[in-house]
Amino acid sequence: MIEKNFVSGRRQRWGSVVLGILGGGCLPVSDRASTGPASEVVARGFSLPPRLRYGKSPTLVFLGKQFIGAELGTHAYYYRRAEDNGVLYTRCAGHIDTTHLRVAADWTAFLTAKSYRHLMQGDPRFSFGMIADRSRHEMQISYPANWSSLSPEQREPVAREAALILGPYMAYTMVTWHEILTWFGYKSVGIVPEFHSSFSWEDTYSNLRGTVLAARALRDTQHTYDEAMTIVLDEELRRLGVQPAAVARQASASVQYKWYSGRIGTFINMKKRGLDIGADDGFVTPILVPNVPGCEDAQPALCPAPRLDAWRRTACRRSRRSCRTSGKKSRSFASSIRTAEARASARTSITCRS
Repeated sequence: MIEKNFVSGRRQRWGSVVLGILGGGCLPVSDRASTGPASEVVARGFSLPPRLRYGKSPTLVFLGKQFIGAELGTHAYYYRRAEDNGVLYTRCAGHIDTTHLRVAADWTAFLTAKSYRHLMQGDPRFSFGMIADRSRHEMQISYPANWSSLSPEQREPVAREAALILGPYMAYTMVTWHEILTWFGYKSVGIVPEFHSSFSWEDTYSNLRGTVLAARALRDTQHTYDEAMTIVLDEELRRLGVQPAAVARQASASVQYKWYSGRIGTFINMKKRGLDIGADDGFVTPILVPNVPGCEDAQPALCPAPRLDAWRRTACRRSRRSCRTSGKKSRSFASSIRTAEARASARTSITCRS
């Protein structure tokens, strides 16, 4: 499996704008994936890509609601006012931007379903891209020799497990690449520079945590995807030790002029960046603000970045089992990966180690 990045033209950009408007809930959307159990999203898929959401900054700003506590409302793949977003502070993971987390989660769900569909069809390649930029990523897949002879029932468990591995990997690759683009001057809305927010100290961990939680939610057989995401997010924030909004603001204020300066949008000078994407040891370490009241002795909760080892361990094992059932020999999926941003390698485990 080989992944490549390339930038398409103006048509793709305007198409993304249209999809962003639709996905943002400006038009009524009827979608089977929104009503059935979250586990069925893998096979059903969403009708539209995730909607646009605009992230917050972990810095003090003059206007707007920036910092929040544990009350996040209900997750909404399609727009609903019940969802609340902002920057919160946790004991073991520092600041988390819930917008970045939700964006990465929803793209994980969307790309998991997209992967499943192409795997079931035996497609040798497919592409995907984020609404917020013009990059396209291409995935090429080598199948077992007898994949085309397997029945849909025999393919299904293999494709499902493989998709649940590919989805988080693809989403994390894509959102990390977006951070790189904005680092080098890309403007999502055409005129506003985003360098000040690229790889801000909470971005990467927030993105990664979203992929992890989505993978967990997509195994829920009792709740819809939005409900499952609401549950796993609430559980995870409690585990990480979420703090009141006042603590999130106080933590940011305590590092003003050290980690950043300025309080107005693009005029913010970001001095502290989170450049750990898990390429060295396979884990992303959150950046904790020192001496936050009540969190002085906190230890960072490392989060594993997705890698394709689990593809070889799980999907290939299931592939051989399905082929034995059909009475045919098979080679396992051949998979290799090249990422444009880091060639990152990390684990797909859905738990943190502290």
